[in-house]
Amino acid sequence: MRQRLLVLALLACAALLVAGLVLAPRLSPPKVLSGYVEGEALYMAAPVSGALAKASVQRGDSVTAGQDLFVIDPAQVDAQRGQAEAQVAAAAAQAQDARKGQRPVELAVYDANVAAAEARARDALASLNRIRPLAAQGVYARARLDDAQAAYDAAAAQVAAAKRQRQAAALGAREGQIRAADAQVAQARAGLAATEARLTDIAPKAPAAGRIEDVFYQPGEWVPANQPILALLPDDRVRLRFFVPEQALSAYAPGKTVRFACDGCAAGLTARITYISPRPEFTPPVIYSREARDRLVYLVEAQPSVQLNPGQPVDVTPLERAK
Repeated sequence: MRQRLLVLALLACAALLVAGLVLAPRLSPPKVLSGYVEGEALYMAAPVSGALAKASVQRGDSVTAGQDLFVIDPAQVDAQRGQAEAQVAAAAAQAQDARKGQRPVELAVYDANVAAAEARARDALASLNRIRPLAAQGVYARARLDDAQAAYDAAAAQVAAAKRQRQAAALGAREGQIRAADAQVAQARAGLAATEARLTDIAPKAPAAGRIEDVFYQPGEWVPANQPILALLPDDRVRLRFFVPEQALSAYAPGKTVRFACDGCAAGLTARITYISPRPEFTPPVIYSREARDRLVYLVEAQPSVQLNPGQPVDVTPLERAK
């Protein structure tokens, strides 16, 4: 009987020991938070197709902000710029000509119209002067006098209209025509500005300091429009991604600093929290472990103070332990 009790006691102790080894890591808070380095590359491309004339960088190069990256053959865009410049010059000439008015040879037509209208008005006035006294004597009916008066009034109106047309031609085009000419000039200049901007687009510069992650085309190869030519990984787009248990989330906030470690890195590295996911998730398989499995966690991103490589695993010290 004693032996059976002893055996049962030993089995119970063994069961408690196994349960402690399995459950203790899951019930106790983790010593570190598992994570990794994530990088968001910029894929640099040109809005026009053409042969790659020059590649100023290669894979693995470090670049500074504003450094030249590549150049697409500018022949096609240069031709478009020349055409746009010619259109601007033509539109400006038309607008200037609209403000000058008609030339002397062209004004002669308006002078002839005025002279013809004045001649018709003189004839109508002479006819009116002949009919008026005869109508007063009763030789002509009153209707005849009214017709002569109407003919003279119409001839006088034609003279006034011809003179106004001649004056408008001498002073310049109408305001509507001038505005239309100015609009054509503005449109041509906008086209020229767009072409010059395209010249900048075919020879872009690095928008920020970083590393060339990959180069997809070499000089001489034909590059389709909007096809990435290289991938640039800016230093400010490399960040830590780690996962915080739900119970400890209140200790984290954007702007706070965390300590982390990685293989081959210097001691005492820090990162500033920039983002906390508003949605919980279960521990991703990429950081799956016995201590972390089945935990409800929140994704946290932090900007490191040193240059790291994407995919590199890191261990982040929990804030409650860092205090």
